[in-house]
Amino acid sequence: MPAKTLLVTGASRGIGRACALLAARDGWSVGVNYREDGKSADAVVEMIAKGGGRAVALKGDVAVEADAVAMFDAATDALGPIGAAIANAGVVAPTARLADMSAERMRHIFEVNVLGAFLTAREAARRMSKSLGGAGGSIVLISSAAARLGSPNLYVDYAASKGAIDALTLGLSKELGPDGVRVNAIRPGLVDTEIHASGGEPDRARTLGATAPLGRPGTAEEIAEAAVWLISDAASYVTGALLDVAGGR
Repeated sequence: MPAKTLLVTGASRGIGRACALLAARDGWSVGVNYREDGKSADAVVEMIAKGGGRAVALKGDVAVEADAVAMFDAATDALGPIGAAIANAGVVAPTARLADMSAERMRHIFEVNVLGAFLTAREAARRMSKSLGGAGGSIVLISSAAARLGSPNLYVDYAASKGAIDALTLGLSKELGPDGVRVNAIRPGLVDTEIHASGGEPDRARTLGATAPLGRPGTAEEIAEAAVWLISDAASYVTGALLDVAGGR
């Protein structure tokens, strides 16, 4: 059985934070990755410790190869062999049409959302693959409903970056299945987290969430429930899945 150590990228806030807290309650030791907000990451670690769990804060930019390697090494040193990874770190930029986007903006979106996820998945694969001495495990990639909706006039660059995550999920699940590693993706819809403020529209989830068939935005905790299920033994025959948690959108 894979080790009960989980690494979550972008875990100082939002969906990543919710995943870390829920997984800890389920008995996982958690590596809490963050890029800048060490105070918030430390608060997550403290909450887990108060609940009787084990966690460590791991500073690192997922888009930087050396950082990605170092955070996996640090998590293993502190908590034991990695048995699961949730590649959650991601960014969005203010709404714009493609014709108005700068190359710098697009490069940043792709470096964090695509390269960052690829590096996270690679490091997880290197450590969990049975052919490389690992014990198997599970990788969950956080995609977005935007990957199938396209986000026209909003941020097609973000949508396209998440489309790459869907393709990675499908290919990597076939690649790693024989090595005992399951790979799945979650495609959240409009979720009420801080990411919308970073895109210049803090009320976007609440406003547009009302138009979803379920009539409201989702919560980070609802996405975490799906993610933690996917890394659990309860999902032992699930791989290559693109799971929509989007309120029917």
